Formats: sequence, structure tokens, C-alpha cells
Amino acid sequence: MLEATALLLFAYLLGSISSAILLSKIMGFDDPRSGGSNNPGATNVLRIAGRRAAFFTLLGDFLKGLIPVLLARLLEVDMLWLALIGFAAFIGHCFPVFFGFQGGKGVATAIAATVAFDWIAGAILIAIWLLFAKVFKISSLAAIISFSVLPLVIYWRTQDPWIAFVFAVLSLVLVWRHKSNIQRLISGTES
Repeated sequence: MLEATALLLFAYLLGSISSAILLSKIMGFDDPRSGGSNNPGATNVLRIAGRRAAFFTLLGDFLKGLIPVLLARLLEVDMLWLALIGFAAFIGHCFPVFFGFQGGKGVATAIAATVAFDWIAGAILIAIWLLFAKVFKISSLAAIISFSVLPLVIYWRTQDPWIAFVFAVLSLVLVWRHKSNIQRLISGTES
């Protein structure tokens, strides 16, 4: 229990490290919170700083979700705690303690946490995201749809309603973080 709680805190703190903001300082591009969509995530970094910066942002955000869950797996933490640790990394990205609780939308971190939790569920999540991103060419729509399906995929894989509930809350927070995108999708102005 103490080990799992420590991993939960570690996951949140690691999630709170904003790849986009730190890379803006290291690579010398504008702070993503003050340009484009004002979101410190890979998609906005792509808009304001290009592919290279977006790639490193995506990689950093992905590792934040992957590392704590894989570490918990190595320590043979219970599956429910494993899900909670992934959720903590995601919440750290969305509400980072180091950046005034103003973070990104958490897509890459949540995908990585899902992959580390169950690679088959993660592969299904990525496949759905890629399909909708290719068909509609709108990243936010692909994220909203793929994460709306995720709790069902997790329940199918685990048969555990509590674990599915953790992923349902993660998905709800992620969709809620996309509320401005949803408004633009409804009005037909989403890029």
C-alpha cells in the first residue's frame, strides 16, 4: 500500500513536468501557453514551432504516462492501483503542480498510460485514434471518439468494473479538457 501510494505521488509529479513548456525554454520557441491554441501540448507546439519540437513534446508527454505505470508493473502492483497510477500521471499533465495547475489536454500521456496498463487496449485506442484522425483529419475529434470508447475496451480486457471506472473518469476528464474543441467542432471552425 505504501509502495503504491508513493508510485501514485511519483506519477502525478512526473506528469506535472510540462514537456512543451520546458522544451520552449530549451529550444527557444514561444511558450505554447501564449500562442496558437494556448495549450501546452504537442499539437499546439506543432502549430507554433514545427515538427521537431512537436515530436520531442509528444515523446516527453508519452514517457510521463509510460514510465510510472511500467515501474508499477515491475513492482507487481495490483491492477487497480496500476490504473490509478496511470490516472495520476494523466492528472499531473492536465493539472500540473509546477505550472499553476494549467496543463495540457493529456492525450499522449493517457495513451501511454493505457499502453503500459494493457498493450492490447492501448493498441485498440491508438488504432481508433489513427482511423478517425485519418478520415476526418481533426486530432481533437479523434481523441474524443477514441477515449469515449476506451472504458468499454478496458472493461472487455479486465472484466473489472472498478478499473473500467478509473478509465471512464480519465476519459471524461479528457473529453471535458476538449470542451473548446467541441464548441469549434459544433460550429464547424475546428482546424
